[in-house]
Amino acid sequence: MKTTTPLLKLHDFGQSVWLDFIQRGMLDSGKLQGMINNDGLRGVTSNPAIFEKAIDGSTDYDDDIQRLAQEGKSAAEIYQTLTVADVQRAADLFAPIYRQTERCDGFVSLEVSPYLARNTEGTITEARRLWQAVDRPNVMIKVPGTREGLPAIQQLISEGINVNVTLLFSLSRYHEVFAAYMAGLGARAVVAEPLNTVASVASFFLSRIDVLVDPMLEDLMHGDGRNPTATLAQRLHGQTAIASAKKAYQIYQKIIAGDHFCRLENLGARPQRLLWASTSTKNPAYNDVKYVEALIGQNTVNTLPMETLYAYRDHGRPASRLEKDLDKATAVLDGLAELGINLDEVTNQLEQEGIQKFMKPFDKLMNTLEQKRQGALAHAAT
Repeated sequence: MKTTTPLLKLHDFGQSVWLDFIQRGMLDSGKLQGMINNDGLRGVTSNPAIFEKAIDGSTDYDDDIQRLAQEGKSAAEIYQTLTVADVQRAADLFAPIYRQTERCDGFVSLEVSPYLARNTEGTITEARRLWQAVDRPNVMIKVPGTREGLPAIQQLISEGINVNVTLLFSLSRYHEVFAAYMAGLGARAVVAEPLNTVASVASFFLSRIDVLVDPMLEDLMHGDGRNPTATLAQRLHGQTAIASAKKAYQIYQKIIAGDHFCRLENLGARPQRLLWASTSTKNPAYNDVKYVEALIGQNTVNTLPMETLYAYRDHGRPASRLEKDLDKATAVLDGLAELGINLDEVTNQLEQEGIQKFMKPFDKLMNTLEQKRQGALAHAAT
């Protein structure tokens, strides 16, 4: 009999757990299948940083890199071949869940190049190419939720391509992302294409928000209890990300209850679920499952890095908390404005930094693949 763990109990509250990591060794060893069986894992997400760690940090891929190099493949072609193969294998493992949940879960995400974050047409072209290359109905193509990404999201959804909208920090941008999703569904409805075969999640990044805002609050926290600014800053410290996420869920609920989405739902559309990303706790002073505990709620996804998944499995305390303390969440955001912290400026900075954070490991991986490619060719020539 399967032992019930805090991780498994998250399903009782309507939340799906996806793993924010993939590596070929997990596929070869059966570890990923074991996590599906024993931890109730319902999906996997990836990004350039994850693949850099997987490929550069292991020998799992060396034989394939050598073979592909000797076939005349470029570093970029090798990268796509390796990542697509991993995503295909993972998608096949999750295919039973995809069927059992009637296309609600069981997804594996693959991201477009971070260099396309400001390029609408380039994003559309690469997303189509990756979708065709993977050729699995339970893949999601990750598209950054930048302003340039919005029309790409709409177009891809209209074509029936599943989209994981990534790098979301702003509530106003989340509004726009859901609108793009509904516009894409509406375009499918106009040409009588099915709506129940397309899925999307909106990935709201959490810990990075606190990483940026907390130092601003700390600058204001000096002084004694008679200083109202210091007192307010102390009260808000470490609260911004969770408050933003709770407000995002309120937006989600309002949209799916509205007439526009209800019309689409009557045609078979599914809600674009909120996904909590960047859930590892960066500040060691905080609880290591801080960004899991507070945001457990119906019809949401939490994508966990391995260490956070292990931590929650060990000492999580699952309970439905996403709709608790909503007045407090409002007060936190209002308090930031009172202190002169402009969340629009914060989220704009986070978006730009987020793009850069994926470019760096992507560049590092491309350099590694090029070195290994040249080494394989040199070895073959001797």
